[in-house]
Amino acid sequence: MQEKRRAAMAVLAACEAAEIAPLVEALDPLPAHTDMRAPESGLVMVRGRIGGDGAGFNLGEATVSRAVVRLAGGEMGFGYVLGRDRTKARLIALCDALVQTKAYAEAVEREVIAPLREQLLAKRDGWARQVAATKVDFFTLVRGEDSA
Repeated sequence: MQEKRRAAMAVLAACEAAEIAPLVEALDPLPAHTDMRAPESGLVMVRGRIGGDGAGFNLGEATVSRAVVRLAGGEMGFGYVLGRDRTKARLIALCDALVQTKAYAEAVEREVIAPLREQLLAKRDGWARQVAATKVDFFTLVRGEDSA
């Protein structure tokens, strides 16, 4: 169960709210749900570390949006995203709650997560092709002349 949630959240976090919303709205009917924590934005301190074991230091602050949604059945979903996209945080929280139910888990995977995953893979493949097109092979020429 945790692995499914983790995989779903990884896909949703990498997508835009405009991509997620129509797919979630197409799940009909959505179960009754309430916002336990309305979407809100705030700051978190980002910690850094030099090397793998160096002393930690405060790198700076980052804006984060979060939301918590509770379904009528009691399942709670949590959504956290970097940036100020409160709508995305709420959509992620709703999907997280739905993934935890028996009635909606398969539908969310099939109708929301799978299409978004395919879009992400296609985008990443396109980026990889663009990067590969600019690849430069460096090599060293050894001169056969003797300098003596």
